[in-house]
Amino acid sequence: MFKNVICEAQFTKFSRYYIKMLRNPAGERNKQPILETLQQYIDVNKESRLLEISSGCGLHISFISSYFPMTRFQPSEYDKALFKSIKEYTKDCRNVNEPILIDISKDVECWDSMCDGQFLNLCTNVFDYMLNINMIHITALECTEGLFKNCSKLLKPNGLLFTYGPYSINNVLIPESNVSFDKGLRRQNPCWGIRDIADLKSLAQKNSMNLLKIHDLPSNNKLLVWNKN
Repeated sequence: MFKNVICEAQFTKFSRYYIKMLRNPAGERNKQPILETLQQYIDVNKESRLLEISSGCGLHISFISSYFPMTRFQPSEYDKALFKSIKEYTKDCRNVNEPILIDISKDVECWDSMCDGQFLNLCTNVFDYMLNINMIHITALECTEGLFKNCSKLLKPNGLLFTYGPYSINNVLIPESNVSFDKGLRRQNPCWGIRDIADLKSLAQKNSMNLLKIHDLPSNNKLLVWNKN
């Protein structure tokens, strides 16, 4: 069983209780560059639906959603302990649904969560966009495989998947800080680690998806834009 660690800040625990709104300092720093990249692709004047896989503490979806009022955002998480934080971040967001439970490593046919009154296991070709921030390198490979496989089913034709985080390119990982970060991840869990974009492209192509664009963002991270054929 993999452990899905999404939020860049560790949980703060007092006795048996988690605080409601989890702090995410790194997320505060990168939310603006992520938004500015998404603004190049999401049509602010068109009604659309976006499913976020692994919403973490909820910081990004609460921030991004305010800039796209005609887009209906659906947060999701594998760890239900994060639901309180997501709800706290998004409580004033009119276009954000309640968080739902999704295990991205499993096929969508096995999901029993509902989105806008529909069971997701029946929602093929319904989402215009899907978003995944800082998950790929801190989960088992099965999660990344499930991400592309399920995106190919859930996205509309020509729908877009956005993934954000650190990546290597053709087995070259730079700078040294990312190399050290990768080693630390693998020591913590041998199933984790920074993935290579070439491997992700191969996985995407197996699931009828292509890499459209690589955006270099601050702190040695990238935002990758994928589309469904």
